[in-house]
Amino acid sequence: MLAALAGYESAFTTGQLHRVLDRHSEEGIRKVLRRLAGQGIVHAERVGNAFAYRLNRDHLAAEHVIGLAGLRGKLVQRIESALESWKPRPKYGAVFGSAARGSMTAGSDIDLLLVRPDDADEDRWGLQVDALAADVSRWTGNDARILEFTVTEVLTRGRDEPVLSDVLRDGLTVAGRHSWLGGQIRKRKSRSADEEL
Repeated sequence: MLAALAGYESAFTTGQLHRVLDRHSEEGIRKVLRRLAGQGIVHAERVGNAFAYRLNRDHLAAEHVIGLAGLRGKLVQRIESALESWKPRPKYGAVFGSAARGSMTAGSDIDLLLVRPDDADEDRWGLQVDALAADVSRWTGNDARILEFTVTEVLTRGRDEPVLSDVLRDGLTVAGRHSWLGGQIRKRKSRSADEEL
């Protein structure tokens, strides 16, 4: 809840925060917000017959809450930086799943898609993938789960791979361009339609 409040300057009612979080009960959210207001980290103000809550940015803990709320962005930046040094670089890469949606728990994996150029040396590529998985786990304390495709596999099977649709919808791009992945999947759809004719 603090992370959600840290991302906005505006105030939220419990119902609005419930919709933003898309989990937990409104009553549970209300109880937590009352406790946080009692501790001073959250301001509560009456709006009609309800209360609206906002992060107290003057509180001593506010800068730390805001820093914690920005961890997903920092993770994406670190992965981008790591991938920039790869030889060859992935044609496309994205964080997806709960890490991208902002719904991770302590036991969640960090899901990462990497699209390998078809001509990449598999041994060198594998060493880079293993090093990145170890780095992501060290940075977050969560296991990294890296899913790999080649460029040809994306082109030939992309339309039939539900995970690629998830990446297109929710993924946070860390290498290449999001439009490239969408274009490859559309090419496959166009080819399939032509083949049916």
